[in-house]
Amino acid sequence: MSTTAFFMPTVSLMGPGSLQSLPERVKMLGGKKPLVVADKGMTQLGYTAKITELLGAAGFESVVFDETVPNPTDTNVADGVKVYQDNGCDMLISLGGGSAHDCCKGVGLVVTSGGTIHDYEGLDQAKAALPPYIAINTTAGTASEMTRFTIITNTSNHVKMAIVDWRVTPDVAINDPELMVDMPQSLTAATGMDALTHAIEAYVSTAATPITDACALQAITLIGQYLRRAVARGSDMEARDKMAYAEYLAGMAFNNASLGYVHAMAHQLGGFYNLPHGVCNALLLPHVCQVNLMARQERFADIAAALGENTEGLSVRDAAEYAIDAILALSADVGIPSGLAELGVKEEDIDQMVENAQKDVCRLTNPRELSNAEVADIFRAAM
Repeated sequence: MSTTAFFMPTVSLMGPGSLQSLPERVKMLGGKKPLVVADKGMTQLGYTAKITELLGAAGFESVVFDETVPNPTDTNVADGVKVYQDNGCDMLISLGGGSAHDCCKGVGLVVTSGGTIHDYEGLDQAKAALPPYIAINTTAGTASEMTRFTIITNTSNHVKMAIVDWRVTPDVAINDPELMVDMPQSLTAATGMDALTHAIEAYVSTAATPITDACALQAITLIGQYLRRAVARGSDMEARDKMAYAEYLAGMAFNNASLGYVHAMAHQLGGFYNLPHGVCNALLLPHVCQVNLMARQERFADIAAALGENTEGLSVRDAAEYAIDAILALSADVGIPSGLAELGVKEEDIDQMVENAQKDVCRLTNPRELSNAEVADIFRAAM
């Protein structure tokens, strides 16, 4: 038997009002001048000001870098590094969804270990610990606020670099559902399907453990119960709170069991076309599950039951198929687009995306090994 490791933040603050603990946690971490990494959307919604005012009232000076872009790039990270260094910052706070957290992690890697963000692609390449780091989450999907994963687009070849490093795990993660109420329906749906993908890929991963299994199944159950409600009525605080727990549990699962071909392929769609990551996952998920079904029938039967399907009296094979039906129904109900072609994906790019996907670290724990032709077939099926 091989040994396993389990990674997560030292402290995780959950529930309505948990943001109010931010100044106390900054003090505990010894920060004097944090860099707040966000995006223009957070600033326009007034969330960035809420953070700086909360810090200011406690006597902390902060610097804002709100230039994070969707699918953050190596250039984005370099710009953030310059702001951090020019202003003499000594800790990091990220505010937003996966893009802000990933950009912030990239900044932290470079300011402490040097070089450029490209030096850290792959597994555990950092040379030193990041500055003290608090991640404040505003979406219920990526779980980047609590993982060791960082995804940064290389602008020279449009490939999303997967950086997996235990040192980028935030010290403190804050999931306050009051910050998620203003998410539009489309973002709620996309991030929710992202969380579902995390949980499912972790549950069928070759690196799954009893700990990750428990997290993944509970995440799947909560998403099946509450995602539709969160999309239908954004002010439904119970649904928002339960989805915050669901995405965090899914993060606990994939942060330790890793992922599979859905993410290996979705990263290429994001790199080539700058498409929303959660939507790409949602469109690929049922097709990858169909291919993986033969290798994990019992587990897909569990997924079907967790999503609320009645599998009593069915064979394991038939019950497993219900999981795919449930995924498709959930995607349709929350308004995920019908296919990749609708998003502008081109047939002529598939061969290059397949080649890149086969190099992505996420594919290594997929329950089936897939050939280039099989990966290409999945892309085409999702068109």
